[in-house]
Amino acid sequence: MASSNSTEENWNPSSLLLYNALPGLQDFDSTISDAKPTADTRTDFYDRSLTSRRYALFGMACSSIFSCLCIITGIVTLARHGISGVTLLNMEVNVDPYNVYINGVLALSPPLQAEILTLMLDLIVTLCTESTGFVHGISLRSALASESRLRFNTNLRLLTAARGWYNPNGALLNGISVVLLIISYSSASVVIFLNQNDNYSETIAIIAIAGIPLLILGVALLLQVMIALSAMRAIKILTWSSSPFDLTAALVHHTQLTPATFRCMRRVSDLDTYGGPVKPPETQPSAWHAHPSIRKVVIFLWVIVAACAGWAALITDHSHVL
Repeated sequence: MASSNSTEENWNPSSLLLYNALPGLQDFDSTISDAKPTADTRTDFYDRSLTSRRYALFGMACSSIFSCLCIITGIVTLARHGISGVTLLNMEVNVDPYNVYINGVLALSPPLQAEILTLMLDLIVTLCTESTGFVHGISLRSALASESRLRFNTNLRLLTAARGWYNPNGALLNGISVVLLIISYSSASVVIFLNQNDNYSETIAIIAIAGIPLLILGVALLLQVMIALSAMRAIKILTWSSSPFDLTAALVHHTQLTPATFRCMRRVSDLDTYGGPVKPPETQPSAWHAHPSIRKVVIFLWVIVAACAGWAALITDHSHVL
């Protein structure tokens, strides 16, 4: 009884007053109390990657300016020369079977010059679409995270959609983005062409710019910029970093990610497997088994290869018949 009474006395709440008499514990307690508000409010333990945000917005601004220039140039060309009008560049080429001259100077063949200009235009279009695509992809990732549907750090932005048909990251506008992306590259390939006129024994070729494809290119780029901006404004983007560690830290800090228990060292391909933690495997699965979107892309590429082969065989057979 005496020992039990002494034990009860030791666990008496009044005995906790001895805690206040220990200076070391008091300092530790004050340190914890001071650190709690800081840990709750600070967000510098993950990278928000604001530099990437500035670069993306700069690219969006350049895309807007370039698209407006294309629209203005296309409208002016159509207003001056009609529906089939073109703007002739100051590049006349005298073509004969052997040499090519530009203003009397031996130069590249006219098809190569036109291809170089087309390549430069394709490069600009690629930079514009990559800028809008980056903003659209980051906003889609944030939208999926807010819906607790984010399973991968990287997603196919045109084949993955958030909930809601009228959502800027929804299925409807994603489908429109696919069409606009195709139109951008297809119209850019026909903007620049050769305008040839027969003049006695010579053929004078002039590099020209078509008005309608240039107008369509400008409209397609501008619509992509508008969709990306609306998607960025529709959701709060926690981080612009492409690192999965920064994204995970941001989602945990903002309580948008719930840790899954008993999944230590599980692979990406074991999303629907429930068997507790495992030892790390010696080899990781291929991308085909790790990400379902990879399978869609690979199958789609092989379908394109088969379609091109079938089309080539059909054309070859038809040419022999003729």
